[in-house]
Amino acid sequence: MDRNGGGTSVRTASIDIGTNTILLLIADILADGSVKVLHDEQVIARLGKGVDSERMINQETFRRVAGFLRTYKETCDRFSVGKICAVGTSAVRDAKNREQFIAEMEEQSGIRIEVLSGNDEAQWTYRGGIAEFSGKAERYSVVDIGGGSTEIIVGDSKDIITKVSIDIGSVRLTERILKDSPPETAALIEADEFIASQIPPDAVRQISSTFAIGVAGTLTTLAAVHQKLPAYNPEKISGYTLSVNDVGAMFGLLKDKSVSQIAAFPQISAGREDIILAGIMILMGYMGASKLQQINVSDRGLRYGILYREMERQI
Repeated sequence: MDRNGGGTSVRTASIDIGTNTILLLIADILADGSVKVLHDEQVIARLGKGVDSERMINQETFRRVAGFLRTYKETCDRFSVGKICAVGTSAVRDAKNREQFIAEMEEQSGIRIEVLSGNDEAQWTYRGGIAEFSGKAERYSVVDIGGGSTEIIVGDSKDIITKVSIDIGSVRLTERILKDSPPETAALIEADEFIASQIPPDAVRQISSTFAIGVAGTLTTLAAVHQKLPAYNPEKISGYTLSVNDVGAMFGLLKDKSVSQIAAFPQISAGREDIILAGIMILMGYMGASKLQQINVSDRGLRYGILYREMERQI
């Protein structure tokens, strides 16, 4: 236990093992119900590479992810973390060899991975995403464009009303359709039509009347690109508003560029340059289907939601 101004605290780490990124959040959960963040970082691990077509996590990915998790475990030890909550999402969920992967990651890093269902992923992503916008509205929506899936959630300040997990993500869309650099016009049209076919009308019917929030790398990257930030700055990114025209303009800026040209943008982190266009297209499809004119960016999401879940379990 640690002591500080908020009273006795439980130091907890939340690790979000996504299709493209692995995120680590370390925080003190204080006795008064507040959270004090101590450390927040992410790496682009590309765990989902090939999972869409083969439904298998390959051995190269095993080694790469184990290395990142060992580093995260060392960071947790350095911060004297009392409990580590690591969750796997779409790519781990879909892999035929997920049990082998979970066992090997625990053996190599000491971190046990809990595989979330699509609905659980949606629920805790929502809780994390709305946290910083408390009191802004009576009804919220959160979209999480991941590497392997996209979560669409609508709710109020306490409860989720609807939650849908659909199997389109920036890595999957890139591997399936947007394979060339830059993609051919025919591929862009095919991707646009595929996205439209995958978004259920019932999932987006209520979105335009909500306080709309977008979490995860596509949204935070676009917020950074739009502001031409020299370096990632969560204070300038979280809470930033993007209009549908802003998103369309950035799609126009990047669609004819090669991966190497996209990588030259300082706001686009290494490992995201080949999938950011797919993420933008999913966002455009989502905003079009839901008739959204703007969306509010949050750099929080599942890792924060898992922290809040842990906090509720400790009460």
